[in-house]
Amino acid sequence: MSETIATERAVEAVLFAAEAPLSLAELRAHVGEAADVRGALEALERHYAGRGVQLVRRGDRWHFQTAADLAHVLRRDREESRKLSRAGIETLAIIAYHEPVTRAEIEAIRGVQISKGTLDVLMEAGWIRPAGRREVPGRPLTYVTTAEFLSHFGLASRRDLPGIDDLRAAGLLDPVDLAIEQGEVENVTEDD
Repeated sequence: MSETIATERAVEAVLFAAEAPLSLAELRAHVGEAADVRGALEALERHYAGRGVQLVRRGDRWHFQTAADLAHVLRRDREESRKLSRAGIETLAIIAYHEPVTRAEIEAIRGVQISKGTLDVLMEAGWIRPAGRREVPGRPLTYVTTAEFLSHFGLASRRDLPGIDDLRAAGLLDPVDLAIEQGEVENVTEDD
């Protein structure tokens, strides 16, 4: 058996047995530092493309998941999903777009205080985590999104978050904000 095939088999076995997505360094720790893990991942990704199970990259970690079009086959029990409050959605968006961010910075952007429960719900969901303390007076805790956040929303990295033009095109911006923005543009042109 060639070394390339042996490495692919080893990486495949480690990923199948892993409880959580693994980074390149974690895979190398299992299969050996000299192994071409990146090449093995690329080969496995090609091999599993279009199959019932796919090898996917979320952030800097790799894992196997069921193909999205087959998820309905595996559902037996319907989990009762809790809807995230508007405050929770706004807080999550602020953290995703501005991380690392402190509670005070979140409140300044939102214009209102957030309850401790909002951050707790996001941490329980595994979408955010504390990321240390800012080196300013009071040393406030900073928050960042997690790999679980990327995985849940189907993002490879934070760079995949939609930009302002994408949100406007999807009709997700508040019409009042758009009217104000257009009014400001018209006022500027009228004053000229």
